[in-house]
Amino acid sequence: MGFSYIIEHMEDDEETHKAIPTWVELEYKHMRSLAGARSQVHFTHLSKSSCETLNSLFSELSGTSQESAPAVALAHTEGVLDFMKAQGVTLDKVCLLDPKAEKELSPEDGDCRFSWFLFGGILGDDPPRDRTSELRVLGFPTRHLGPVQMTTDTALGVSKLIVEDKIPLSEIPYVDHPTITFNPQESVEMPFRYISVNGEPRLPPGMREHLREDLNKSFDF
Repeated sequence: MGFSYIIEHMEDDEETHKAIPTWVELEYKHMRSLAGARSQVHFTHLSKSSCETLNSLFSELSGTSQESAPAVALAHTEGVLDFMKAQGVTLDKVCLLDPKAEKELSPEDGDCRFSWFLFGGILGDDPPRDRTSELRVLGFPTRHLGPVQMTTDTALGVSKLIVEDKIPLSEIPYVDHPTITFNPQESVEMPFRYISVNGEPRLPPGMREHLREDLNKSFDF
């Protein structure tokens, strides 16, 4: 059995018909495939409209086999503490991924030490705004994933590689601050660390196209 990955949504989330930006949707959907079929991904502290948007997106995704299927994912209006209480999970079984933690996440942390791994989403601010501090004060055990800022989906993917696949943090291939090139005239630098696949950053499906659309919009006058 895999683990539960909990994303406490920390973006401003208003009650509108479509409150979640496209790039957030792409990252949140990517987390399902990174977590894998044996695990669950839960998104907490969302507005009702955002829950409806995400749960609709999640219902559209399915794998062709048990191995390739994405993780089960659900969005919730409750915050993480209320969700923990409803699920009967105690504070000591939840690991908060915190850039300021003293210890790094290790394969041993997946050996019955923790059953849930908690992330403040979206963490990908440049420069970082330390919104994890809002969760830190609640008293969770903490671990870090190194000194370089990651997007939330990358942080989840790295955590899964460590605690489930038993790959130490230092042995995971990374690419830092990659430049995404669309053509000789158009490119954008990403100010984060990503998992490296054949030397290329592992981006959410559709993110490259979304970045290019945003780049083109910036030249529309």
